[in-house]
Amino acid sequence: MSYPLVSIALCTYNGEHYLVEQLDSLVTQTYQNLEIIVVDDLSRDNTLAIAENYARRYPIIKIYQNTENLGYNKNFEKAISLCKGELIALSDQDDIWDITKIAIQVEHIKDNMLIYHDSELIDENGKSLNNFVFNICNPYRGRDPRNFILGNCVSGHTVLFKRDLIKYMGSFPKELHYDQWLAYVATSIGKIDYLNLALVKFRRHNSNSTDILRQNKTRANVKNMDLEEWRKLNHFFNYKHSLISKFLNELIYLARQKKIFGFNFRLFNFLFKYKYVLLSTSKKSSLSKLNYLFKYTSKLTEKR
Repeated sequence: MSYPLVSIALCTYNGEHYLVEQLDSLVTQTYQNLEIIVVDDLSRDNTLAIAENYARRYPIIKIYQNTENLGYNKNFEKAISLCKGELIALSDQDDIWDITKIAIQVEHIKDNMLIYHDSELIDENGKSLNNFVFNICNPYRGRDPRNFILGNCVSGHTVLFKRDLIKYMGSFPKELHYDQWLAYVATSIGKIDYLNLALVKFRRHNSNSTDILRQNKTRANVKNMDLEEWRKLNHFFNYKHSLISKFLNELIYLARQKKIFGFNFRLFNFLFKYKYVLLSTSKKSSLSKLNYLFKYTSKLTEKR
């Protein structure tokens, strides 16, 4: 077995309360060929000092600090650009990794563009909440990007992806969370897989930057994007995945059609036809999914 360099992109911002635990779980990974890229987004607490202390002890850690606050999406984009590894993993500042996480993912990524896994939820004090991410959303494996248009099951802190993905991802769209975009791009140019293993303790607290589990929070996805902009984002990999181009072209065409009594029935029927793909990651009831599609249709037709 070969041991390619794995880069861990760790983004920090005012994370002094939890960073030590996370860094401890990163530097003790059983996989040895690592670099850890820390990009701090102008923290106002002791986060940078903590990271610098670890960097003095562990040469595999390289630290960068932004000259302006970028926000979590752009900060991860920058951190990824600084990675030199053949494989890249993403890390939040407040979780705790199983020490075998990288070794297991490297072993199983094989011909997949990206591999991810389950996570155990813990509270701010590190106590288990006796729940897992895959209890709340359905994991997906395959190569159909339509599964990530209206939902997401891939948490950024769980992914390991191949460096080839970088040349297709472009700049992260501001309307999308970075993990959803990575999953969408990865399934557009290849396939993804998941491991039914909880390899991260996923800390839940009020200052989380991203939260795949907040079902009542409006998730960034295509419903908040102009459909033409969404279609333009595909130009990097349309030649590899004509399915998504055809789908988006038809979706845009129907969204522009004349509304009947304030509602576009043809658009709704189109979305209903593909409900098992578009809502594959959701564990909501059939009735809730139907209501969601109804609201989504109304939102699209309101723009025209």
